[in-house]
Amino acid sequence: MQASVVVFPGSNCDRDVKVAIEKITGAKVNMLWHADNAVPQTDLIVLPGGFAYGDYLRTGAMAAHSPIMRDVVAKAKAGTPVLGICNGFQVLCESGLLPGVLMRNASLKFVCRDVRIKVERTDTPFTKAYARGEIIRIPVAHGDGNYFADTATLDALEKEGRVVFRYVDREGEPTPASNPNGSQRNIAGICDERRRVVGLMPHPERLFEPLLGGTDGRKMFESVVASLVH
Repeated sequence: MQASVVVFPGSNCDRDVKVAIEKITGAKVNMLWHADNAVPQTDLIVLPGGFAYGDYLRTGAMAAHSPIMRDVVAKAKAGTPVLGICNGFQVLCESGLLPGVLMRNASLKFVCRDVRIKVERTDTPFTKAYARGEIIRIPVAHGDGNYFADTATLDALEKEGRVVFRYVDREGEPTPASNPNGSQRNIAGICDERRRVVGLMPHPERLFEPLLGGTDGRKMFESVVASLVH
């Protein structure tokens, strides 16, 4: 298995993702620089968290125009699984691979804490190992995680089953108190029409082994292996 992690100026979770992928999947991970023109043959592309280009203009807006992103978009459209985590989710939206935008948190403050999210879909390459409706604990760390889209887009995401993760409380209810950033409809992650491109704000790579304080993020990477095998 081959995996690729894109590194932008300001990325700070790229090595964390690399370690998680290597330990969980055994894959060889290629670290790709934003100025590269092509993605080598790969089974998985990850856009990691951080503050690409210092989050100038809009979060992810400049990174979406990096040379490497032309091939990332092409490979995503050809069917290569792509995962965008936090800043990576923002880049996916800005590049047009996912709809909507990530705005400033409703509190206007940076949020860094564990949250609970419900797994709404198990038919993506990154959720196959979870049970539908499973509630997992994953950390968030962002200042711009407030997912916004117009009503028609939100309705379409719901109707087409493209909301993959939703912020919930202990009982699995999407309450205002369980929403860390004001994201519309408590959306924590979505996918594209073919369910091959997934973006989410929480960081699964930060809880993939007991030494990190939990393993709820582990299945996200195990799911990739299960998807490729089957």
